[in-house]
Amino acid sequence: MNFHGTTILAVRHNGKLAIAGDGQVTMHDKVIKHNARKVRKIYNDKIIVGFAGVTADAMNLSERLDVKLNRYNGNLERSAVELAKDWRTDKYLRRLEAVMIAADGSRIFLISGSGDVIEPDGGIIGIGSGGVGAQAAAEALMKHSELDARAIVEEAMTIAASICIYTNNALTIEELGE
Repeated sequence: MNFHGTTILAVRHNGKLAIAGDGQVTMHDKVIKHNARKVRKIYNDKIIVGFAGVTADAMNLSERLDVKLNRYNGNLERSAVELAKDWRTDKYLRRLEAVMIAADGSRIFLISGSGDVIEPDGGIIGIGSGGVGAQAAAEALMKHSELDARAIVEEAMTIAASICIYTNNALTIEELGE
């Protein structure tokens, strides 16, 4: 899936997790909204999710993940796998056009409708139109600076917004950790 219209970046660094999402919503060739909230906490504020894709579909998936987390006592890996399984096999869910990042205090997962539940190497993952640029910037910042997780996502998202026309600087950032 190639989603344009958003950038989500997750960084785990020095025991802290920060996930950022830009606020821009586009429809075809125009900006519809500048301050959308694409990153939020769920499951008693213990899990952070960020999504790219069709907003209603992403919200549906976020709610379904929260239900799975409640069913499996907050086990993110099990909940993510069960969501991906439903998403891939259910006739209605298969039509949902979104991809999401879900993370807790120790793990980050990319979850897609293709059945993917991927835990990235190195504690960094970016999705959406500016995801590759944001991820590359975050990896460089983590390697060559003393910035914390929040500062890394802020700087990396600023870089992504400067090169991706579907990404802006109106960031929502959620954090977990010490």
